[in-house]
Amino acid sequence: MTIARVPTDDLPETFHVTTDEQLRAVSNLTRHRIMAMLRFEPATITQIARRVGLAKGSSSYHVRLLERAGLVKVVRTRKVRGVTERYYAMAARSIELPDPGPGQPDVLLRNAVADLEASPVDDERHVRMAHLRLTEEQFTQLGARLQALADEYRTLSDPSLPDVSLVFALFRPAARLQVEGEAE
Repeated sequence: MTIARVPTDDLPETFHVTTDEQLRAVSNLTRHRIMAMLRFEPATITQIARRVGLAKGSSSYHVRLLERAGLVKVVRTRKVRGVTERYYAMAARSIELPDPGPGQPDVLLRNAVADLEASPVDDERHVRMAHLRLTEEQFTQLGARLQALADEYRTLSDPSLPDVSLVFALFRPAARLQVEGEAE
């Protein structure tokens, strides 16, 4: 058995999604789940299929699309009974998506909501929504604090522990339209 390793320590910090092909690749919920799994440890097509709950052929198809888009890459190979087994990992530590245009879906939030809805209901979850009124400065400070907290806990991540997802969205909602007959 021969194992060839590609170093993962030198991964770029961020991969910026810029092409339509890349956006289509990350927009698919199955591929989103594959990338989430590969974020912590490399895996083969067979391991990906088992962990994500796919047929091996489907797993291979989705990984090929991600690889072609540059989002995942082969980081290690090994020969097993004359067949080369490839281990895939993320191409960067994080992926940055472009902001959706007006009226366009927010891919990241849609995938996060789908993951939340699929998570075990009897498991501990912390889901809250708060409506605030903030100055521009407070809005900016809160965004920075949330990002710093997420970054702090990302450095504490241990691949041997179960996955946990953290999603936050700090935004100004669209202006509420006044309904006819409502007092101004």
